Amino acid sequence: HVQLVESGGGSVQAGGSLRLSCAASGNTYTYNCMAWFRQPPGKEREGVAVLYTVDGSTFYDDSVKGRFTISQDNAKASLFLTMDNLKVEDTAVYYCAAGRTTGCWGLGVSSDYNYWGQGTQVTVS
Repeated sequence: HVQLVESGGGSVQAGGSLRLSCAASGNTYTYNCMAWFRQPPGKEREGVAVLYTVDGSTFYDDSVKGRFTISQDNAKASLFLTMDNLKVEDTAVYYCAAGRTTGCWGLGVSSDYNYWGQGTQVTVS
């Protein structure tokens, strides 16, 4: 049974930082390609960052490149998203995703991923 649990969301002023965590459990093979998505109010869910855990390759949406960093711990038990220089437009519910059914290149779309966390709210004002 695969389970993803996010934490670390909250409210922050523009220019501030937050670090999101995603605790993963279950079949580890599903964690070779992990991602963070977000869903702003009234908008579709969109990819933010992807990590290919086998070789550490990463991919970011242009809107967060240089500000956000996706990473994992050595045991691959947790995925992180470090968000610096936050902007008002980063306000969204952030989701951890795993179990990608397509190759781990680019962000993909939400339907490419089989497993999702419950989401954590990030509000930037």
